[in-house]
Amino acid sequence: MTPAELSRTVLRSVRGAVEERELSVPVPARIVVQPPPRPGCGDYASNVALQLAKPAGRPAREVAEILRKRLAGTPGIDRVEIAGPGFLNFTLGDGALVTLVRDVRAQGPAYGDRSAGNRPVADLVSADPAPVGRVSTGRASAGRPGPGARAAVVGEVLERIGAAAGRTGRADGHPALVPVPDDLATLTARLGTDEARWILLRPAAHDPVRVPERPVQRESNPRFRVQYAHARTRALVRNAADLGFLSEPGGVGAPAAAGSGAEFRPAPASAHALHTLLAGHPSVVEAAARLRAPDRLVRHLEATADAFFRWHDDCPPLPVGEQKPLAVHRARLALAEATGTVLANGLRLLGISAPEHL
Repeated sequence: MTPAELSRTVLRSVRGAVEERELSVPVPARIVVQPPPRPGCGDYASNVALQLAKPAGRPAREVAEILRKRLAGTPGIDRVEIAGPGFLNFTLGDGALVTLVRDVRAQGPAYGDRSAGNRPVADLVSADPAPVGRVSTGRASAGRPGPGARAAVVGEVLERIGAAAGRTGRADGHPALVPVPDDLATLTARLGTDEARWILLRPAAHDPVRVPERPVQRESNPRFRVQYAHARTRALVRNAADLGFLSEPGGVGAPAAAGSGAEFRPAPASAHALHTLLAGHPSVVEAAARLRAPDRLVRHLEATADAFFRWHDDCPPLPVGEQKPLAVHRARLALAEATGTVLANGLRLLGISAPEHL
């Protein structure tokens, strides 16, 4: 279940409560759900009950309880809890994770990119950022000053993100950017294409660009970490093929103990954290386009890569030692593939390569 699907589900519960006269409020046009501010508060949270409390003339927790009862038992939602003054916290069931993995695998390059169907397949799967557009070097041309390395790269990426989010037409103007002293050709020669673009896109518009002396190919470098996470997902697929098995969405928790009556234990918290980030990828692309802030996508990719490594440590996708491949390994491999798809799609929008090997 994606945030958009959960938002529509909560909206239906409000509409149902109004139609059956449990609540007397105007039905909002949309309801915002987002990851909770702290771990341990479910997968998503919404303040809809606090928003409806005043027009309903009732305490927010009372409104939240009306909605909680309506939402309990909804397919894909494992638990709905009320927190604080009336926040609704949602914990999704493992079935939502399976559905998301299937959706990401089915959509492939189009997941989070509405323009993907309008571009050649070769451009979508290429690890070379060149096919998705080149930018000005920032040097003067025809007697006029160039736009500067940062403005050139940010402007190009915003056009691509805008198209991915379904925003038609060329956007007017660019955010006010703190300039960077080097032009793009100088930065690229010094750092390489991927690192140069990453350091220009990562800071928010009002923050300065910090140019390293040289690119660091280790996990302390967030750009390397994201690319390494993608390469690791591809290596898992290759290694699984060598062991003779393919991916299949399913339960990613460990096999349940004999006699428990269940096939698998519930997915661990690390799997749910990764699910939340994968599900939120399309909305992050939309927010980056709407706010003209490619740094949002950059930081989302960093968070996704870090969540993938935590989950990978908790739930190894490949059999260990003499262990035979099980259904859980096929399911974990499918989740790893979905993660690789999201990382590749995000990197492609930034014009940065998604290597198969690293």
